Amino acid sequence: MKNTTLCYIEKDGAYLMLHRIKKKNDYNHDKWIGVGGHCEENESPYACMMREIGEETGLTPLALTPRGIVTFVNDDTEGEYMHLYTCSSFTGTLLPCDEGELVWVEISSVPSLPVWEGDRIFLRLLAENAPFFDLCLIYHGDRLSEAVLDGKKLEFLP
Repeated sequence: MKNTTLCYIEKDGAYLMLHRIKKKNDYNHDKWIGVGGHCEENESPYACMMREIGEETGLTPLALTPRGIVTFVNDDTEGEYMHLYTCSSFTGTLLPCDEGELVWVEISSVPSLPVWEGDRIFLRLLAENAPFFDLCLIYHGDRLSEAVLDGKKLEFLP
């Protein structure tokens, strides 16, 4: 299982979202996601998140808040542990990103964007200010088939 990071940077009631439209052969093509990426060898998730935010946005977080661990299981790809963070304090100037377009989107509008089905679950948990959580999302291809939050299967319409 690989380790990745994802952060929702907040400012004035909006999240900084990355519309993934620039990379070729992008598994996230045309999806809207937060910023983040893969942990490098011997890199902690926190250090990875700090690096990825700088690389993708030009911003420097002053504080990151760990919000949860999301395990992705998919019959099409390698499994993934995603370390989820939020950030509301940062410095710097937003720069163009080579992976897509960075856009400030009102938080309440984010779930209506083309996002992964499972993302709507953890976006709701973030909006509810849920305590640190463990979420397992099981996909078959690009379709969510099961979600387990803190050991309890969630009921949802796939």
